[in-house]
Amino acid sequence: MKILTLMLALLFTAANSAYDFKLKNIDGKDFSLAKYKGKKILVVNTASKCGYTKQYAELQKLADQYKDKLVVVGFPANNFGGQEPGANTEIKEFCSKNFGVTFPLSEKVSVKGVDIAPLFQYLTTTENPDFTGEIKWNFEKFLLDENGKLIHRYRSGTTPLSPEITNKL
Repeated sequence: MKILTLMLALLFTAANSAYDFKLKNIDGKDFSLAKYKGKKILVVNTASKCGYTKQYAELQKLADQYKDKLVVVGFPANNFGGQEPGANTEIKEFCSKNFGVTFPLSEKVSVKGVDIAPLFQYLTTTENPDFTGEIKWNFEKFLLDENGKLIHRYRSGTTPLSPEITNKL
C-alpha cells in the first residue's frame, strides 16, 4: 500500500497545474480545468446528504457574484459516511432542483484512499500556504489561481462567501 501511495505521489507531483488532468463532467463528457484559464477556480468536493450540503446555495451565489473572475467546480464524492450515494443524474437533478446549481459539476469521484482521483491526489499533496494532506470531510475547498496553481485550501467549515475566500478573489 505504501509503495502504491508513493508511486501515485511521484506521478502527480510531475503535474505543473490542475490543468494537466483530464476530467469528466456530470454528464460523462470530457473536460479540463484549462478551459477556465485566466480565472480563479474554486474546486469543492461535495455531497448531497451532508450537514454542509446547504453550502451549495452559497457556492452558487459566489459563482454568480464573481463570474467575471471565478469559476466554482463541484466534485461529488461518496467518501464520507455514504453522504453522496446517488448516480450522476440524481446528483445533477438534486443540485439543480434544491439549490439552482448552474456551476460546473464533475462526475462522482473519489477524493481519498487508493482510488483517489488524480486531481485530488495532486491537490492534497501540492504545497500551499495553508496545509496539505488528506481531505477530512465533504465541502473542502481548493482555490486555484488564474494559471491553475493551488494557492489556498479551506476546510469544510469555511463557508463559500466568507472573507477568507472572497478577499482572495
